[in-house]
Amino acid sequence: MPLALLALAVGAFGIGTTEFVMMGLLPDVADDLHISIPTAGHLVSAYALGVVIGAPLLAAVTARMSRRKVLIALMVLFVAGNALSALAPDYHWLLAARFLSGLPHGAFFGVGAVVATGLVAPERKARSVSLMFLGLTVANVVGVPAATLMGQHMGWRSTFLGVSVIGLLAVLSLALLVPRDGAHTPVAGLRGELAALRSLPVWLALGTTVAGFGALFAAYSYITPMLTDAAGYADSSVTLLLALFGVGATAGNLLGGRLADRSMRGTLFGGLVSLAVVLALFPVLMTAAWSAALAVVLLGTAAFVTSSPLLLMVMEKASSAPSLASSANQAAFNLANAGGAWIGGLVLAAGFGVTSPAVVGAGLAVLGLGVAGVAYVVDRRRAPGAVTGRERVVASYLPEHAESVHH
Repeated sequence: MPLALLALAVGAFGIGTTEFVMMGLLPDVADDLHISIPTAGHLVSAYALGVVIGAPLLAAVTARMSRRKVLIALMVLFVAGNALSALAPDYHWLLAARFLSGLPHGAFFGVGAVVATGLVAPERKARSVSLMFLGLTVANVVGVPAATLMGQHMGWRSTFLGVSVIGLLAVLSLALLVPRDGAHTPVAGLRGELAALRSLPVWLALGTTVAGFGALFAAYSYITPMLTDAAGYADSSVTLLLALFGVGATAGNLLGGRLADRSMRGTLFGGLVSLAVVLALFPVLMTAAWSAALAVVLLGTAAFVTSSPLLLMVMEKASSAPSLASSANQAAFNLANAGGAWIGGLVLAAGFGVTSPAVVGAGLAVLGLGVAGVAYVVDRRRAPGAVTGRERVVASYLPEHAESVHH
């Protein structure tokens, strides 16, 4: 695998760290800025809103630019957002800085996925995407716990300064390792790229992402009370258990990338079925400490098996706008984050028990499986012999990459 994938993974590591570290720093931020914890929670929402808005917008605006330059520029914006977070004088400035930090998130993964798949042979596309996302999953194992400890002992501002340093390392890695490429002219222009997102197959693929990862976040958003109230763990053990989730997510991401290169649709269906089964078993698994720890690992594994095939499917269905489509998939992921947490909160508030969000998550996974099934039927009805989106995506990038490598 090309070293350029390492540069993408470093950027993903920084993004994953800053996305999830705020959850562990909310009490510190609230105390320092003299706000309530619910008010501090809006800082998480501000970042997610930045992702949803920035993902398709920045991907569309930069569609004609060199993808290498776009990746570097997005990471510079990421560094600026985190540095401003560290220097924010009050809550409102921090809220704006978190929004700014989220803007490049989706576009980075979107453009990065196109670059990653163009660096390798067609039969290794899914693995290349999984290696880029490896930085995101490893962030949950190493980056988030380390950054949380740094914030708790050195002040929350030090965390965002540390993330800014990671971003600068990513900028350097991208500049050194990603091959140079020229400006791009979209096949159908900006209007045509936006039109590519109006097709039914694209929306079915995005709907699968929202339902599938909504299933994950319906449960994961409330994993702490499940572990403490149902499984009997002490509060001090939760950080280690969340690291186990990161281990499972890393394993699932790598496994999904390898399997998807053999059968993208089969990997997606298998991952969603596994996710539904694991979540449905949560009420039983959370009755003992050892099985609860196993459930956390299995949850991460089952959910992230689907990450590579979902992203590639969206790129295939919008083959004339792969960067925009894969960026939109990141927006869908964050909608799943917000929507899953909201639905899980509803069943908790209704008094159905601490593990009830996982059962609802199982239902969402089944819904995602149903949407994926409809997408399969739609694909089967396509005219035989049509050029597939996979071939167009690869063809759209490989000649440019080959030329850049030659020079």
